[in-house]
Order: sequence, then C-alpha cells, then structure tokens
Amino acid sequence: MTRSLRVAGGQLDLIVGDLSGNEDKIRRTMEWAEDHQADVLVLPELAICGYPPEDLVLRQGFVDENLAVLDRLASISGRTATVVGFLDRLDEEQLDDDSLGRDVTNAAAVVAEGEIKGVYHKSLLPTYGVFDEGRYFAEGRTPLTLHNIAGVASGISICEDIWDSDGPPTGQAVGGAEVLLNINGSPYHIGKSAERLRMLTDRATAGGVHVVHVNAVGGQDELVFDGASMVIAPDGALLHRSPQFVENQFLVDIKVEEHRTALLPIVAVTERGPGLLGMETSSVAAELGEFEEIYEALCAGLFGYVTKNGFSEVVVGLSGGIDSALTAAIATDALGAGAVHGITMPTRYSSSGSVEDSYELADRLGIRIDMIPIEGLFGGFLEALDPLFADTPANVAEENLQARIRGTILMAVSNKFGGMVVATGNKSEMAVGYATLYGDMAGGYAVLKDVYKTMVYDLARWRNGRGEVIPQAVIDKEPSAELRPDQRDSDSLPPYAILDEILFRYIELDMTADEIVAAGYDAVLTHRTATMVDRNEYKRRQAAPGVRITQKAFGRDRRLPITNWFKP
Repeated sequence: MTRSLRVAGGQLDLIVGDLSGNEDKIRRTMEWAEDHQADVLVLPELAICGYPPEDLVLRQGFVDENLAVLDRLASISGRTATVVGFLDRLDEEQLDDDSLGRDVTNAAAVVAEGEIKGVYHKSLLPTYGVFDEGRYFAEGRTPLTLHNIAGVASGISICEDIWDSDGPPTGQAVGGAEVLLNINGSPYHIGKSAERLRMLTDRATAGGVHVVHVNAVGGQDELVFDGASMVIAPDGALLHRSPQFVENQFLVDIKVEEHRTALLPIVAVTERGPGLLGMETSSVAAELGEFEEIYEALCAGLFGYVTKNGFSEVVVGLSGGIDSALTAAIATDALGAGAVHGITMPTRYSSSGSVEDSYELADRLGIRIDMIPIEGLFGGFLEALDPLFADTPANVAEENLQARIRGTILMAVSNKFGGMVVATGNKSEMAVGYATLYGDMAGGYAVLKDVYKTMVYDLARWRNGRGEVIPQAVIDKEPSAELRPDQRDSDSLPPYAILDEILFRYIELDMTADEIVAAGYDAVLTHRTATMVDRNEYKRRQAAPGVRITQKAFGRDRRLPITNWFKP
C-alpha cells in the first residue's frame, strides 16, 4: 500500500537569544504548515534559542525561558506535528557519570495536538573546527524511538548524528524507519553543500529511507548558515533542495510504498482536504557556482552581523585598492546603496588615480563618498614626534601613523552618525601581519577576513560579470598600501599567487614548513612565511570578527597561543 507523508520544511533565519522573536517566527511557520495540511513540519537545530548559543547555555534563566517557549508552542500545535530544536534538561534519572555535571542537552521536540509528544537528545556532539558542543551539552541517551506520523515510521535526529555512518539515523533505519527527519545548524564553508548532498545520499541509499534535512540560514557572528535544505529519496533521487542563503518554506509529498514497522506511538495523523494531495510542492534549486556561492556567503554574513546588532549603515574606508572596492561592493549588495558611506583619506603618498578610482567606484555603486585629506594631520603627528624621531630613518612607524589616522577618522564618523566601520583586510594580509593594529584593522566586522588575496581578485571579476561596478583600473593596478614613495606589496611580500598557496597549506592543512618545502615550494620563502604567520598571532587575536568561508578561519577554527615558543 502506498502512503503519503506531506513534509513541510522551515529554513529559517533565527537569532541567538531572541527567544520572543524566534517564537513568533516559529509560530507563524507552524500556522503556515497547518494551513497547507502538512503532516510534519521540520525546523532547524536549536530553533527556539538560536544556534550556536555558546555560554548562554550556562545561564539557568536562559534555559528556563527557552523551555517556556517550547511549552507555549506545544499548546498551540494542531494536527501538524512540528519537530523543533530547543535546550532541554536531563532529570536526575537521566544523568550518568559521562554527563560530567552537565544537565543541558541539544534537543528536538515533537509537538502536536496541544502537547509535547516526544523528545530526542542529540547523541553525537561535535568538538572540532568551530564546534564546542562538548563544553555545553550532555550526550543524548534517547532510545531510537520511531514516531508514527500519518502512518509513516519516522526517526528524528540532530545534525552531527547523521554525519557518522554509524550514528543514530542508521540505527533508526535498521529499526524500521521509513523517513529520517534531521534538523540542522550546519555552517557554511566552501564546498559544504555538495559535501552534505553526498553524505545524505549515502544515508538514504544505505538505509533505504527518505531523508529530510532542514538547515538554518543567515549570519551569526563569524558563521553563516547557507540553508540548502534537502529531501532525498531511498534511491538517491534529490526530491527537493532549498536555495542557499535565503529563508525558505517548502512542501514535499513523500510516497512511502511499504509499511515496515508496527506498534508505533501515535504522534499525529492528518486528514487532508480534497485537491491538495496531488499539487506540485517541491523544487530543486540550482547549485550556485563557486564564486557566486562565496560572494553570497559574504553578503549574508555581513547582512546578518550588521542588522542583528542594530546598525542601519556601514562606513568603509576607500583607498582605491581592490580590497576596499570589493568590500564596498559586498556591503552595497548586502545592505543597499543608501546604507554604505565611503570615506577616502589621501596623504602625500596617495596617487591621484587612487582618489579618482574611489570616486568612480562610489558613483557606479551609487553610494555616498566623502574625502577627508589627512596630510595636515599626518604632518602634525610628525612634527609632534620629531623630538623623539629626529636623526632616525623613516620606517613602519611613519607608515602606520597614516593607517592609524585613517582608523581614527573612520571611527569618528561611526561614532557621530552610528554606522559600523567595516574593515577591509584580507586573509593573506592577516596571516602575515601586513596590517596595522588600530589602523586599517579598526572596525566592527572584517568581511574579507577569510578571503585570500587571489580570491579577492576572482570575486571582483565575478562581481563585475553581473554588472561592472569595480573599475578595471582597480583590478589591474599593482597592490600597494601607498604609505611611502613608490611602495608596492611585492616589496614586503612574495607574489600573492605563491604566498596564498603556502598559506593554504600552513594554515588550513596544518602542514609544517618542511612538509611544504618537500611539496616543491622554495625553502627560504616558505620558512619566512611560516615565521610571519606565527609572529603575528597577537594581531589576529585583536582583529574584528569576519565571515568564515574556509574550513579553517582565523578565530573560531584556529586557536593557537599568542605566547608560543614551539618552533618546529
């Protein structure tokens, strides 16, 4: 006998700690699913409190209020069973020696018909990369219970549980599940969507089950969640994929050919009205290309950080260089031209072309630009320091003065008008310390912090393919900080194409300098690069947060001591 399970998915942008706002968004999504006669609505991981809540989990009042939200959502639930993520507490009987005093769990509740029908506690807690769940949560010991949802045996799990081939969903499939409902807060990195698709396809085909994977979307500090929620058939067919980086509600009618499990606890059985069963509700969103996906991730991360932290506009220092140009383009695409304020601040070392390029960029983007020359301020600082600096050769002290004057002006504009300063430095510069503390590193957010310099150029060219906003002269000119006469980045750094290859291996692959040399890179250059990376940990620790797009970003992913005498 063929049965049908109407699955609704809510790919939502939820805010950590916004319990009332998240409750309202979840409630409206539940009402939508009920109106469309869904049998089950699947929402993201920790939807009630937002993901990741980090040390908020340690506050008892926060956990209590999140539980109160769950009770209210359960009380308004109807025929549609809703799977919603929340923070739960273990009772004394559930605690064991492995809990290490932690009694809070990452949980999923099934609510329907005015009550909580069941609760699942996440079993596999990731403690790698950006994840720190072992710090906060007790491991789930929930039996692999299958819920009867409209006559279909359904197994519930949370994010990491399904990534392990021997995880709870595999046990649920062996135990008779026909559909696996997996809720997620799965952050983006380059290639993650394709990686998820391969993994979920393996789980579906190996278990002979439908897999429903609903992910969060939106920016949360350094993390950005790309959505791309999916429904996969037992034969591996992709029945639905939500678009990336946008909220999405979807409906999929899953056809189940054979009832494999009997005597299940009843959660919800939905009677549908005529005419709805056969409607086409699912769709498969096209995959984004590599550069489009990265660009959209950067836009989503910046938009989330700016708007969720109460800012209405941003301030960007425009140097006439590629980094500030791409930053301004991303800010404009993410927030709108009216929310971006560019400031150009020339000195004696600034070329006329850099100022002209900044104005042309602003004109093409349609953003406001103001010029504040800093030559007088720079001269005043030099005059004030002359008694100390006299009879010494000019060096980075004079160069960094200019960057710090610019940082001060940007922060003054921010303080006066309320816009958040967006720092413009890229990952290559941050890696080797080619950035000035309290100068060009000043800002509330660094949108290119995890973007290598070579990728900056790739993204600029890709963005111009959608409409040329970055002047070609900016892309073509040789990179320069313009802090001394005829300065070029190549005076201090190797060509970025080579530098980025070494940095990728040293930072993201954790290769030693000797291993990189063995792979064919110049020994002197490699060891010098590794030394620069190690020496500048103290700068990175003071840098603004930024969008994570790689598997090892500075900040949450890569945690090295500042004081560190280990030299391999």
